[in-house]
Amino acid sequence: MFREGTNSEENMGNLFCCVQVDQSKVAVKEKFGRFVEVLEPGCHCLPWFLGHQIAGHLSLRLQQLDVRCETKTKDNVFVNVVASIQYRALADKADDAFYKLSNTRSQIQAYVFDVIRASVPKLNLDAAFEQKNEIAKAVEDELEKAMSAYGYEIVQTLIVDIEPDEHVKRAMNEINAAARMRVAANEKAEAEKILQIKRAEGEAESKYLSGLGIARQRQAIVDGLRDSVLGFSVNVPGTTAKDVMDMVLVTQYFDTMKEIGASSKSSAVFIPHGPGSVRDVASQIRDGLLQGSHQ
Repeated sequence: MFREGTNSEENMGNLFCCVQVDQSKVAVKEKFGRFVEVLEPGCHCLPWFLGHQIAGHLSLRLQQLDVRCETKTKDNVFVNVVASIQYRALADKADDAFYKLSNTRSQIQAYVFDVIRASVPKLNLDAAFEQKNEIAKAVEDELEKAMSAYGYEIVQTLIVDIEPDEHVKRAMNEINAAARMRVAANEKAEAEKILQIKRAEGEAESKYLSGLGIARQRQAIVDGLRDSVLGFSVNVPGTTAKDVMDMVLVTQYFDTMKEIGASSKSSAVFIPHGPGSVRDVASQIRDGLLQGSHQ
């Protein structure tokens, strides 16, 4: 509520028994200190010599009051609740708004404190954030019921902010960060698990294919040796399979020696060499093959 005193222009107007009321305002007219009527915006005749006077002006504009209220939640967290109240005086009840309240803003603030401190302690901190609209509606209903008797209309009530203590906010952020890190760790572990599974599957498939290749290689060697032995026995009469096998082993031995000597990156290899040694190597290989076939 705004009460405005008379200025120099009004004093001049009173000399001529005229008074001007600005737009978006109304003036309260009294006669010998008793309320007479509410003057609308415009120019009005005011015979001051008959005891008429302007007691004050009342603004009809929409006004806003921000109220900051400290309270605590059900889980014992102290918070500052910031409420924004938009209100205005009613033109048809301007006399009530002018005379019944001496300090409108303090009266509204008292009602806001009462409702917030009765509502928020029933809620946990998370619920208070989620039910801001319900808190605002409770404040608006209480203010509307109380202030309508004094000629004021509550246009809108908003809970614009709920501010917990700085330590509480830091703890909430840490809890949120820890939860997200836990989810990230789980996802990372799942990804590593998938990689290990795929790597193991790849190694198993590689070993399987390598085994098939070695088996095919050995089968081809056996088939080639068999064909060589049979062909040599047919073309050279009087030779036995043992003679052919010895010759093949000796040929393989010299091929191996040739490969070792041709490689520039080979390490030094000391092996016995000579006709007797070659015969011993062939005998050992043949005996090993025969023992393997018997087993």
